Amino acid sequence: MRETKPSVLTPATSAFDLPARLAAKSDPALIAADEQHFADIATSLDRSTAELSARLDAARRAPAVMGQAALERDQEVHRLTSRLRTLRRFGLDLCLGRMVPEDGTAGEDEAGPVYVGRLGLTDGDGRRLLIDWRSPAAEPFFGATHAQPMSLTSRRRYRWTRGRVTDYWDEVFTPDALEAQAALDDQSAFIASLGSVRSERMRDVLGTIQADQDAVIRAGSRDALVVDGGPGTGKTVVALHRTAYLLYSDPRLGHRRGGVLFVGPHEPYLAYVADVLPSLGEEGVQTCTVRDLVPEGRTAAPEHDPEVARLKADARLVAAVEPAVRLYENPPQDDTEIKTPWGPVRISAADWAEAFGAAEPGVPHNDARDQIWAELLTILTDKADDGAQVVDDDVDYDVVHYGVESGVLDDGVLDGRLRDEEAAHDRDEFDAYGLRPEDPSVAVRRALETNRDLVRAFDRAWPLLDPADIAGDLWEVPAYLRMCAPWLAPDDVARLQRADPQAWTTADLPILDAARRRIGDPDASRRRRRQEAALAAERASMSDVVDDLIATDDSDLGVMSMLRGQDLRGALVETTALPAADPDLLAGPFAHVVVDEAQELTDAEWQMLLDRCPSGSMTIVGDRAQARHGFTESWTERLRRVGLDRIGVASLTINYRTPQEIMTEAEPVIRAALPDANVPTSVRRSGIPVTHGAVAELDSVLSGWLADHATGTACVISADGAVAAPPRVRSLTPELAKGLEFDLVVVVEPGSFGGDGDRAGLAGAVDRYVSMTRATQRLVVLAG
Repeated sequence: MRETKPSVLTPATSAFDLPARLAAKSDPALIAADEQHFADIATSLDRSTAELSARLDAARRAPAVMGQAALERDQEVHRLTSRLRTLRRFGLDLCLGRMVPEDGTAGEDEAGPVYVGRLGLTDGDGRRLLIDWRSPAAEPFFGATHAQPMSLTSRRRYRWTRGRVTDYWDEVFTPDALEAQAALDDQSAFIASLGSVRSERMRDVLGTIQADQDAVIRAGSRDALVVDGGPGTGKTVVALHRTAYLLYSDPRLGHRRGGVLFVGPHEPYLAYVADVLPSLGEEGVQTCTVRDLVPEGRTAAPEHDPEVARLKADARLVAAVEPAVRLYENPPQDDTEIKTPWGPVRISAADWAEAFGAAEPGVPHNDARDQIWAELLTILTDKADDGAQVVDDDVDYDVVHYGVESGVLDDGVLDGRLRDEEAAHDRDEFDAYGLRPEDPSVAVRRALETNRDLVRAFDRAWPLLDPADIAGDLWEVPAYLRMCAPWLAPDDVARLQRADPQAWTTADLPILDAARRRIGDPDASRRRRRQEAALAAERASMSDVVDDLIATDDSDLGVMSMLRGQDLRGALVETTALPAADPDLLAGPFAHVVVDEAQELTDAEWQMLLDRCPSGSMTIVGDRAQARHGFTESWTERLRRVGLDRIGVASLTINYRTPQEIMTEAEPVIRAALPDANVPTSVRRSGIPVTHGAVAELDSVLSGWLADHATGTACVISADGAVAAPPRVRSLTPELAKGLEFDLVVVVEPGSFGGDGDRAGLAGAVDRYVSMTRATQRLVVLAG
């Protein structure tokens, strides 16, 4: 957890903590202006933190409110808390750098450099101390190049360590400015920063984003944008910062309009980047893996049969869920007769069809039961004789328990309704809830609602379904699977059958997800009826209160009699405190979806994401050369096949992270399996050659590195990821190492990578390539 750093600078404390080798950069002529500006930032931070704390305390202590006022107060508390958390997480290192425009002004007639920060910040007089990195005014800081300086004369970037500047670099874009600069570095700020050690969590490299990456980050969000790049090109950096930028700049993506879903390849990746989005000023983005989209994903085992995995990766098998559910939505073709206190009632095939037609398009199967049941009751009530006299004794209370169990009825709802109706019988005045005692249709409908034969007939006609049962039946009943997926060959149908149909694997998750979305939560109807029961009880209780108020009203004008009105009585019922189910935060729909390591997604898994993003507004990050199961087509061809039609592609071709020494050995590994692999060009050298040795040398390699490096991280990558590792050293499989980076990487027995039968094939080559390119400093390969 990051410590909160004091922001106040005492006279004896400088914002700069430059090492002796950078003594030239300590010249007051170079940093005096920054020192003063950082002091102003520190003062403003203290003031802002105090003000925000006071406002937050006031908001939390405000008198309790209800309805819209309560929502607005909660939103204000969330906004203040988020801002305060960001200010406390960072101190002066809110500042990323500064830029000097050609006219020498900071805008608004203010002289001096423009300072760019993770958040915007002003002083007590309204002077702008930091401009938000996502604002258009900050674009030159990231986008300026020597070819296109964007009206800048120079740009300075800072490296922060524990709240103080430990290095900085000036990039100069005009000959005149060059003469005044003494802090130039031979390499760019980005290259230099990547030469530093990795922290346990991903280092925030916002201050070192290059122009090509910044152009991708700021691209529009209306279509799907593919960010294609090999190892070390900064794809993950782009994905994270693009997420923060779009939330800031595009009002269509706000939380009230769906928000953003960020999908990573695995849990270690999500932990690795967990702090980055909050550090950029954005909280509340939903992050997950594909497994997390379905409850069964937590325990799903890998699919070890490659043929079964191949079949279940086909989007057509996801589409087979639709006919599998539709089988249970066909209206009965024969008439149904039920017995009632006033005689037999016949439900014709046309009645069934009319009731089934009440289901609104797109409503999940189980949710549609309520709509169909209500329509069926209306049809049968209209059929009843107008003169039929049905009293409370006609209710068949023996069927209530069965109705509750089937999801059609809720005893609490019935109890509430009966209480409402009893109150209506005792009053001659207008009933607040529209239940007129003289209307026989109310009693008729109540009798039908509790009719044993009708409840059971409806339960057979439109049953309550469980998504897991539907998905499991496909793997247990061959005829059912053949009907739902007629394109499968007989051998394929047989291969997909298994002894335990609900022994879920990762290949089942897209089918389970489709079933859940098509069917709905089997408990949702029961929860909804429990909520209706609570509301009915609240209405009945409020009705008693109103009756007492009216009865005891001794005013001349009979003011309390106004409470007889339906609107006023309804307004007295508090609905916000009623029980409700916890929402599924990953269900969507989302306004934008970002997916990293997208080359690994199957066509079936793409359906899980597209269902959550109907607009097709996506950021798709990946590298075709790192696809373990092959990626022979183009991104455009793949994405059009899965259902996207508006697609743009941006390529990142410069490897900023991996030294040339490592890429020289890694490139032949992937080209042997993929001759046309998009291998990026590495632009830096570490001076450290790749080391080869025996597995027996592992302990000495790790102990020697740990002794020589007080900070930084290391990783041992092996086929099973089970190598015992000391502190600061991770032990991962090639798949779980994907998307991560380490100062030292030790690859153990790379010849065993790829799984059974594919060690020399594509998966093995990809695993070796990915493992080798995780290193930012040193790579050791041990075998034998």
